[in-house]
Amino acid sequence: MNDQYGRRIHYLRVSVTDRCGLRCRYCMPEEGVEWLEHSRILSYEQIVRLVRAAAGLGIDTVRLTGGEPLVRKGLDKLVWAVKAIDGIRTVTLTTNGVLLAQQLPALRAAGLDGVNLSLDTLDREQYAAITRRDLLPRALEGLEAALAAPGLKVKLNCVPMGDNDDQLVPLAALARDRALDVRFIELMPIGLGSSLPRRTQTEVLEKLEGAFGPALPCEQGGGSGPGRYVTFGGFNGRVGFISAVSHQFCESCNRVRLTATGFLKTCLQYETGVNLKALLESGADGAALRAAMEGAIFAKPACHHFSAAGTAEDERRSMYQIGG
Repeated sequence: MNDQYGRRIHYLRVSVTDRCGLRCRYCMPEEGVEWLEHSRILSYEQIVRLVRAAAGLGIDTVRLTGGEPLVRKGLDKLVWAVKAIDGIRTVTLTTNGVLLAQQLPALRAAGLDGVNLSLDTLDREQYAAITRRDLLPRALEGLEAALAAPGLKVKLNCVPMGDNDDQLVPLAALARDRALDVRFIELMPIGLGSSLPRRTQTEVLEKLEGAFGPALPCEQGGGSGPGRYVTFGGFNGRVGFISAVSHQFCESCNRVRLTATGFLKTCLQYETGVNLKALLESGADGAALRAAMEGAIFAKPACHHFSAAGTAEDERRSMYQIGG
């Protein structure tokens, strides 16, 4: 369906948990994290009902997120159930990769179409400092397993945050020898991310061009996200940029988010939306769910204002509580 500004909304990001085995500095505090009680989180059955209702409004692409979605048991069963919904064409996953190698065969058998793997450094000591866990070998094992899976679309996401400036070139170089998209995602000033330095698309591109030569135009697309891609001489893959602050793309936004607690969030910056879990628990049928979604999506804000002063409606939670 279209929102009030004529944007076609067809992409739903679904957080299945707030839990994660890492403690990335821009996402989650090192200690004192209070996890949601299981009763507050959508069951798989409830997620399937909500995705089915969303598909009735034109949603055709679903990304499963967290927290870390692979810490929730039986995720392959959810992938299978969502992929079986009439109108859903693509189901993908965002993960830190630590648990991916062992679970990927079942996920692929269930119909998973793609994986976005979050990796901010290839240096083990730096990885432990950023994530507060010494698990880089397992994350790399997950990446290799994904790259070896026939037909699986793989993207690697890196958040430039100052501390990993020396890793931007090595990470981009992964796309030189492989048909891989390496994307640099501008740090969002949300939750813990608001206190860390941000590297802009211009700054990152300047560093990459210093190492690889001039950026070259390449085919865009290949997904439902807002990434803008270039390549470099001798590269097999692409390098992408998702720069929500320095290169705002709100006018083409095509997505909404479903939090683990069942709140349909229509813009990352704002707390506005609708509590769908409450509707489910009140006995709402499919028509009522679609009507609630339709109203929230139609009222989706025109744009964020991350570069301006805050308002009372601004989101104050961290990304693991919202859904990546």
